[in-house]
Amino acid sequence: MIDRISSFFSRFIEPGATRGGATGELALRIATAALLFEIMRMDRHFADSERTAVATALRDQFGIDPAQIDELMELAEDEARQASGYFQFTSLINRHCDAAQKNWIIEQMWRVAMADGHLDAHESHLMRKIADLLHVGHADYVAAKQRAREASGLATGGG
Repeated sequence: MIDRISSFFSRFIEPGATRGGATGELALRIATAALLFEIMRMDRHFADSERTAVATALRDQFGIDPAQIDELMELAEDEARQASGYFQFTSLINRHCDAAQKNWIIEQMWRVAMADGHLDAHESHLMRKIADLLHVGHADYVAAKQRAREASGLATGGG
């Protein structure tokens, strides 16, 4: 795993990165991708629409190309499967992201959860847990959910 992350870093991040910030940026990308992957796999059903939602979020936020997104998603998937919890991802995000960025992550997680046309109880539970770990307030959490719901066309339901 370390070799794959190092290889990804060397090929895609390091050449155009400034010294010192690149490692943190890669870790932040992996942490964000891992959380998006976690919500995608929470209902044990991998819809293409969910994978597309993850790729779109990563492309829009980090400006990386499709080949890099595929590799980043593989790395994130491996990291998420090996992780013993979410703290390693959320603590990194808490150190490097402001409130607006955390709200964006929560909204993107909602978009992934809703991309397949339904919202599973396990997905809702994970969303609340991650929002709490990221210190996202209830009003921001509900607003992010509503924006995602509107974007997905999913019928309005409880908060």
